[in-house]
Amino acid sequence: MYQAVVFFDLDGTLMRDDKTVAPSSVQAIQQLRANQILPVIATGRNVFEVASIMRQTHIDSIVSANGSYVQYQGQFLAAHELDKDLLTDITHFANQRGEALAYYNNAGFALSHQDALTVHNYHSLQQAVQVRPNYYRDHHINFLLIFNTHAAEQYQQRYRGRLSLVRNNPQALDTMQWGVSKASGIDDILRTAQLTQVPTYAFGDDLNDIEMLHRVQYPVAMDNGNPQVKRLARYVTADNEHDGIRQGLQHFDLI
Repeated sequence: MYQAVVFFDLDGTLMRDDKTVAPSSVQAIQQLRANQILPVIATGRNVFEVASIMRQTHIDSIVSANGSYVQYQGQFLAAHELDKDLLTDITHFANQRGEALAYYNNAGFALSHQDALTVHNYHSLQQAVQVRPNYYRDHHINFLLIFNTHAAEQYQQRYRGRLSLVRNNPQALDTMQWGVSKASGIDDILRTAQLTQVPTYAFGDDLNDIEMLHRVQYPVAMDNGNPQVKRLARYVTADNEHDGIRQGLQHFDLI
């Protein structure tokens, strides 16, 4: 039986700015497991994007795509797929606005079209892209990126009650089924693993971590985090370049 659960965001948190995990963080996660504490990744990224990080850290439980695809101990747990009619509607709406979409599932993704924002985004991620405007019609889709820099309100008003949208990226909006978030993914794992009674901790840095930090008992913010995130924290640890994960875990006597 696990004694506690710790949820880790990736970008800006468990990962350094060069998208690697510090050796001190890998060692800290090993010590967590030795102490009968379950480490879980909780990220806006999809499973296929973080497979190497999961192998490096030996973490096999993940709340991915902001809660829209969840696995526990390497096994599929839950996927919150988007309705085809809704996908058709938002595709037409984005096309009218000249904005690109990225359609995601746990295995891959495709773009509706390329533009300057998509080129910059995937170049920085070092990811190859495919343009397939009809990808959503014959694939299960649990997550979208809407590429724009300023128009969140128009989408939020149009799709209120149908889609949850959060800006986790200056270039794009994370888009999930209404009510889906890292917090809902945390609930999926805690219920399945029968861990609803153990202490919960989370490390995060950005706006898509807010619901997760509200959900756990002990929210930890990285020093490089958004000011809104830091205000929620019980503890602000060092930044993601200076062993913040190890410091935060030590602060709570988890390692």
